[in-house]
Formats: sequence, structure tokens, C-alpha cells
Amino acid sequence: MSDVAGAGIPTPDKTDDDFWAAFSNLLEPPWNEPTQDDAFTMDERVHETVRALAERISTRLLAYQAAGKEHDPVLMAAPDVQLAVLRALYEAKRSVDRLAESAATVAGRSGANYAQLGAAWGGIKRQSARLKWPHAVVRKSSAESIPLHYAGGTAVVHHDPDADAWWYAATAADQAEEESQPVHGTYAEAIAGATEFLLAHALPDRRPPA
Repeated sequence: MSDVAGAGIPTPDKTDDDFWAAFSNLLEPPWNEPTQDDAFTMDERVHETVRALAERISTRLLAYQAAGKEHDPVLMAAPDVQLAVLRALYEAKRSVDRLAESAATVAGRSGANYAQLGAAWGGIKRQSARLKWPHAVVRKSSAESIPLHYAGGTAVVHHDPDADAWWYAATAADQAEEESQPVHGTYAEAIAGATEFLLAHALPDRRPPA
């Protein structure tokens, strides 16, 4: 096992005996505060994605496309095109909300509490985080089956009391299915396996950038 230089953070490989113990140990702090440059880069990438959607839904720009004409960049300033941009931004907001719910659910059901979820979401209070994601943090009894929605697919994580181990059944966005054996020693290990499967079978536009 190696450490990140100067940080003392363990970085075991998945094949190491201590990987799952390290995986389940929530690091503090979980992130470094984004810089202004990070924020500007995010703005640029969001704008690129939103503009691409606006170009696909704008009636004016579609008319130019149907006429076989390349639209002049100045057309982006047309009021109706800007309304299409606004509509695309709304879709981006909905996408962010869905992704935030997935991230909060994975974090919460793997050990994070509502105070930590709230801190990650811009510093909102614990009660506000609980209202925003009421199912993110749950008590996991041995008889409970826990659903997960991620990368366009779904999975349910179960506990097998006979084996005293966790397993999952998953259906990915591409309709691939997998049912693991009850071999995962912890809920965190099972949810990581399910998440890995769902990401591997996400639709191309839902996969994270390389």
C-alpha cells in the first residue's frame, strides 16, 4: 500500500486485503475547496453542453439546418434562441439534481451523515439536507433491501443472513443484468460492485469523461 505524497492518505489497490476497509473509511476533509479557476472551467463546460442542446432544440437554428445553411454565430443572440438556451439550462439543472441525488444516496448509504451531505451541498444545514434527500441516509437492518438508482440503471442491495454477507441485483441503462453472489462483507463493498457494473453499462452519453 502506498500513500499520497505529503497527505498520508492510504491508496490500496482493489486486490489488497485492506482495500475495503480503506474504501469504507470516510476521509476528512472529503474534498478541496474549488478555486475560482475551477468555477470558471465548470461554467465553460456547462455552457458547451447547454449550447449543444440549445442548437438541437431551437426552432430557428433547426430551420437553418433544414435549409442546408450554417447558422451564423450571431444567431445565438436572437431572443428565441436564448429562450432555447434557457430551456436547455433548465434541463441541465434537472440533470444536476438527479446526479446530486445519486451522489448523496451513494455517500449517505455508505456512511456519510446528513451534516456531511449538507456541507458538500454548499453548506446547507443538516435538516435541509434531510429534506432534500430524505432517503439518502437510512438505517440498514439485516432484513432490509436497499434500492439504488445510478448512471441510468437501478440496483437493489440485499443482506443474506445465512451467509452474513451482502449481494446485489442490478439492471443497467443498456438493459444488461447482473446478480452477484452473497460474497460482499459490507454494504459499502456491495454498493461499490453495483455502481461499478452500472457505470460499465451506462449509455454512451451517461458515461463519465475519460
